[in-house]
Parts: sequence; structure tokens; C-alpha cells
Amino acid sequence: MNNKQLERKAPTFGQSIAPIVFMVLALTIGVGYLKFRTEPMLILSAFFAGAIAWRLGLSWQEMQEGIIEKISKALPATLILWSVGFLIGAFMFAGTVPMIIYYGVEIVNPRFLLVTAFLISAILSTVTGTSWGSAGTIGVALMGIAGGLGVSLPATAGAVVAGAYFGDKISPLSDTTNLAPIAAGSELYEHIKHMMYTTVPAALVSIVVYLIVGLRASGDVSTPEMVITLQDQLSSMFSWSPLLLLPVVLIILGSLKKWPTIPTMLGTSLVTLVVGVAVQGFTFLNGFASLINGFNVSMTGFEGEVINEVTRLINRGGVASVTGTTVLIFSAMGFAGIISKAGMLDVVLNALLSRVKTNAGVILSTIASCFTVAFVTGSSYLSILIPGELFRDGYVKRNLHPKNLSRTLEDSGTVLVPLIPWSAAGAYMTATLGVPTIQYLPWAILNYMGIVFAIILAFTGIGIAPLNSDETKDAAKKASTSKAPVADAAAAAE
Repeated sequence: MNNKQLERKAPTFGQSIAPIVFMVLALTIGVGYLKFRTEPMLILSAFFAGAIAWRLGLSWQEMQEGIIEKISKALPATLILWSVGFLIGAFMFAGTVPMIIYYGVEIVNPRFLLVTAFLISAILSTVTGTSWGSAGTIGVALMGIAGGLGVSLPATAGAVVAGAYFGDKISPLSDTTNLAPIAAGSELYEHIKHMMYTTVPAALVSIVVYLIVGLRASGDVSTPEMVITLQDQLSSMFSWSPLLLLPVVLIILGSLKKWPTIPTMLGTSLVTLVVGVAVQGFTFLNGFASLINGFNVSMTGFEGEVINEVTRLINRGGVASVTGTTVLIFSAMGFAGIISKAGMLDVVLNALLSRVKTNAGVILSTIASCFTVAFVTGSSYLSILIPGELFRDGYVKRNLHPKNLSRTLEDSGTVLVPLIPWSAAGAYMTATLGVPTIQYLPWAILNYMGIVFAIILAFTGIGIAPLNSDETKDAAKKASTSKAPVADAAAAAE
């Protein structure tokens, strides 16, 4: 092992960029053109990266350590993913989601469903601080309402994702909202306030687009007869009661009280099963089956032919429904672990930083770095922490306030990750909302418009805060002692 360490070489830029280029080509041609599965393309890319790492002197044991390290950091997100699978199965079993769908198709105007989906998801995620919880609860119900009204499912999913990440981005309860100022050296509430320069315009653009699309597409909604049939079948399968909203209240309360996420979700799932047995008269046997394999309309005892719309809306949930997502996450972490262990990612990011000459260049380089880390690792945490550490001193040296950096980290890190199919967030949204990432991506307007406004501000100088003399001294002092706190924050967040 010592001999192997002595032989180890630092990667060149060409060697460092090659695995990333290979992965882009593999995903573009293999997944986009040839319609291969994403997982084999990621594993193939990991083999390619491993070959270069081996030539640099890394042993398999070292590469394996890198892979295990990345997978271990992804495990908390994976456990949450499984918990949400349990929760959705329980919500279906109790009739919570079916009831919201039943009344939703009656109350919501199809013309304004996209706006409604965006605003409700934004409010819930802001209050709770979790994009995943918002999409996994009210998002699922909104998808059901869209299906019942014949509104575009990709558009609705995009609106849900955009709204969910609006709150994830600005809520003081959000982990990424707290992590960005830690990585950049700014303060939490000045960071949130500074994000309004990009987040509010992006939200307004989203609302305008959703309004225009909704008004123009109103003629494409389903016929009233189908909606009536859907409601009739749902009301025949389930009994409606205010008690069915108790699980939603528990999830929101747990978020507000900052209860541990996984125990809260699993505990709520068990409470929801009891509600289902009490209100619907279903058996615990079917309830536990719903937690694992998902709910099925046959469990309701409904006699007669069930329309496809009801089957598609109700037959879902369960931890088994997200196992494929776990494979996708682990495949991506394999690639990320190898290139990180070999030092390839650091070389690419440092090459970006070395070319910076202006303030706009610093911000554009930050955006490019966040995109690179997000694209390669699929991690919102790493897309904040790695560029944050890399650019922190550079912002201070250019007399740029750290809150400019923390805002850019959120604009191009946090909200970008759910648009990447192999990321944990992208895979989760696909599994939860039932729409492939590539299909909802164009409709998640806020997620990429924030980057557009960040670029506009970078070139115009609007909303770019300078440091005064006292702040420069404080920022420099923080930067010199930032490594350990940021590393600790990374461990805590992951």
C-alpha cells in the first residue's frame, strides 16, 4: 500500500475533465438518443473514471473508500426517500390524498391549477423548510387533481418542484438555506434578504408563465363526465372525514417543531394506518402491505370496473416504489466518489477560478462551479460546500460581500439539483410525482430563472453588495478560520 501511495500522481486538467466529458456523452447519447437506462451509463462512466484513477496510482481500495464515503453521505437522503415511500402508501390507504383529490377537482379551476400548485407548494415548503416533504404530501395530491382535470402532468410537476424549492431556498428552517451562509461566511437572515433580488423576480416570471399557459390550455381539460366518474368512484371506495387531514397536520407540526424528519415520517405513517382502519374500515394487513408495496384499489373492495384515471392516481406509494431510485443514487455516488478521491474535481474547479478577472467573472465562475459539482455529484450539499470553500477568499479579496456568494450558491446549487435526473433530488421528484425529470424540467421555471437573474445582476452590478472596511476585516478573519466549521457543517448536513 505504501508503494502504491508513492506512485500516486496528481491529475492533469485533461485527465480530470475526461471522465466528466465521458459521462456527459454517455448520458446524452446513451440515455437521450439510444434510450438506455441511466444507471448503466453512470456505472460505465465510473469504470472510465476508475481507469484514469488507476493510472494515477490509486488502488481499488482507495477508490472503494471514495465510493463508500459518497454513498454514506447519501444515506440520510435515501432513508428519507424510503420514509416518504412509507408515508405516501399510508396516505393512500387512509384516504387522505384521495379526499384532497376529490375536493380539489371540484374546487380548483383548471385554468389556475399551475399557479395554485406553485403557490401552495411554495407556502408549505416555506413554512416547513422542506422541498421533499412539500412534494411528497401536497405535491402528490396536486398531481392527482391535475390528472382528474386533464391538466398537463409535466407542467404540474414542474410547478410543484418550483414551488417546493422556492421555500427550500428562502426558509430559515431549510438545511440548505442555513448551509449556504455557513459555507460563504455570511449571516442567515442577511443571506435570505439578499436572495430576494433573484428569487422574487424568478417567482414572478413563473407565476406569469403559469397563468398564460393555464388560460391558453383551458380548452384541453377533461370532460366533466370523466371528472364526475372519478369523484363517484373515489367516494364509493373511501369515506370522507376531517380526521383524514390529521396526518398532514402532523407532518407540518413536526417540521415547525423541528422534530427529527425520519421518525416524524415513520410515526405519522403508523398514525395514518390507524386513521385508515378507523375511518375506512380497512385491515391492518392491507395497511402494512401499503407501506411496503404501495396501495392498490383492490384493497377498497370496490366492485366494478375502475377507470384508468383512478387506478393511476391511487395505485402508488410504498417503499418498494423508490428502490429503483436508490440504485440510481448509488450509481451516481460511485462515479462521484472516484473522481473526488482522485482529486479530479478539485483540478477542474481550480482551473475555473484561475481564469477570473472581474467581479462578474467571479460570480459566473461560481455558477459554473456549482453547476459542475451538482452535475457530477448530484448533491445539493456538495454543490454549496465545495464552491463555497473554493471562492470564499476570492470574494473577500475582490471586496465582495459574502452574502453575494451565499446567494449565488443557492441560485445555482440548491435549486439546480432537482433538474438533474441522476441526483437524489431529481430521482426523488420523479419517483414521487410520477413524471421523468427531463419532462418537468422546462416547467420548473423558478429553478433556472434564478440563475438567469443572477447572471443579469453580475453584469449590471445591481444587487451586488460591496464590503466596507470593517466588514472586510471580519470577512478575512472568518475566511482564515473557515475550513473546520465548513467541514463540520458538511458532515452535519449530509
